Amino acid sequence: MSEPGALEALISQQIVTAMKAHDAERTGTLRLIKAALKNKSIDKRAPLTQAEGEQALASMIKQRRDSIDQFTKGNRPDLVAREQAEIVIIEEFLPKALDETALATLVSESLAELEASLGHKPTQKDMGPSMKAVQAKLQAAGVRADGRLVSELVKKHLAG
Repeated sequence: MSEPGALEALISQQIVTAMKAHDAERTGTLRLIKAALKNKSIDKRAPLTQAEGEQALASMIKQRRDSIDQFTKGNRPDLVAREQAEIVIIEEFLPKALDETALATLVSESLAELEASLGHKPTQKDMGPSMKAVQAKLQAAGVRADGRLVSELVKKHLAG
């Protein structure tokens, strides 16, 4: 599934399957995903690569998490549940996210490598390079993680 446009093709197949199963929620979410991917490929004027497709899906998840925060503040549990259900469906098409302990280990390794290259222990001022190092290591490992969690762990590691 690494050739350009493969993710869109997979989503299209899933839409047909969901429609045959009369699963309206899944069909709707898959159509949202397909539309987002299509818009990205139109903007790019070429089929999306696997990484670009995953990035688009990750931004969709981030949007839904932001919506969940807003709906929770607005006391709308019905809308929170719908957004959470959409996140579950979108995550099916992304690599598995790291859990907090595995992510903490990866952050420690990345910052140890950064310390070796800098020649000193990274401080709060080195937040930017630290985040870049961790993101590069995540991408190299072919895994993903929630950006807020990565940021919190890096801050905690730099402070400690």
